[in-house]
Amino acid sequence: MKKVAFYTLGCKLNFSETSTIARGFEEKGYQKVGFSETPDIFIINTCSVTENADKKCKKIVKEAQKINPNGYVTIIGCYAQLKPKEISEIPGVDAVLGAAEKFRLLELLDGFVKPESTQVLASEIKEAKSFNNAYSINDRTRTFLKVQDGCNYHCAFCTIPLARGKSRSDTIENIINSAEEISKTDVKEVVLTGVNIGDFGIVDGKREERFIDLVKAIDKVKRIDRIRISSIEPNLLTNEVIEYVSESERFVPHFHIPLQSGNNKILRAMRRRYLRELYEDRVNKIKQLMPNCCIGVDVIVGFPGETQDDFLDTYNFLNELNISYLHVFTYSERANTTAAEMDNAVPLKTRQERSKMLRILSEKKRRQFYASQLGKTKTVLFEDDVDNGMMHGFTENYVRVSAKYDPMLVNELKTLTLADINENGTVSVEEPSPVFETHE
Repeated sequence: MKKVAFYTLGCKLNFSETSTIARGFEEKGYQKVGFSETPDIFIINTCSVTENADKKCKKIVKEAQKINPNGYVTIIGCYAQLKPKEISEIPGVDAVLGAAEKFRLLELLDGFVKPESTQVLASEIKEAKSFNNAYSINDRTRTFLKVQDGCNYHCAFCTIPLARGKSRSDTIENIINSAEEISKTDVKEVVLTGVNIGDFGIVDGKREERFIDLVKAIDKVKRIDRIRISSIEPNLLTNEVIEYVSESERFVPHFHIPLQSGNNKILRAMRRRYLRELYEDRVNKIKQLMPNCCIGVDVIVGFPGETQDDFLDTYNFLNELNISYLHVFTYSERANTTAAEMDNAVPLKTRQERSKMLRILSEKKRRQFYASQLGKTKTVLFEDDVDNGMMHGFTENYVRVSAKYDPMLVNELKTLTLADINENGTVSVEEPSPVFETHE
């Protein structure tokens, strides 16, 4: 029995796909093992959004070679689609598979015999037409359920349409079937994930269904305690979705909404499909219906042409906005994007300084949000995440909680009162009264 190990870089979508590919290996009789357990085959699922994708890929390949010099190394994912030739030249790589090929890994590389030269199996992105169902299971406390892939937007800074192709979705019927399968396991929370999840419903190039219809349908699946929506574009986050989530017992009060810039001039240059006024309206609508809702924000700093005044416009906009945390990205040039050809590049040092300012603001926002939740009773889903005798979990509205380790609490939902903010920035809880079991 050959042993196979997986390493995933990047987003929740990548985790769902890696998990599904791994199950395919196990069904064929392969043994899934940890990366350090001398596997015969290494599968590395890459990301192109993170900075230094090439460096990260090279580092992981190097580690794989140390662990097993004779191991078969395969690279898949967004970086593999964008730069297959570049990856094929990394010493130790045996195969590179593109977006249209990665789910056919077992078929295309059957036997995993090391070739004399690297195999590159990467079609043009227009060949990535089909939707491949995927969800993670047994990897984490929560399951990432893929409902949509690809993107028809062409933001000036983004390579995702080049790496994943056009927007396409699973059908609601198929997704409900997957959710029913997931519900038979011990999973307590499902995260709906995709590239542009609000654009859900395009099948074979035509819009067949809507995201709100999926939300309503999956809400009816029994035995799933919590459902979380991953990142959703502000122009696609409709009042109907917000209102439904506010009244649902399963959908949690947490939205992650990309902003990218709080300055309208930069938003237009980025080719975003909204202005900051719409974004502010979405935040206000959410907070009106769900005052305790957690709102996360993606921001890019140092986009070409961003002046100091433009940046301060973004900073002040975010400072005044009732949000909970930021994911801050320092702009970096991506080949074959419009932004890479733009004039007025912002010096790297300036980009880094602006990133630091927004990361400090994020910590301030997070602490303010956590402070607003103290004294409230919330339901915590505890994870198998133990550090110095403390375990961690998240409330329904995404407050990270720490408590004394108790193996009985792992993957359990526990209703607790939030007490105070720890030195490490997590929230401690009032210790529940012990439950004594009696045995006759």
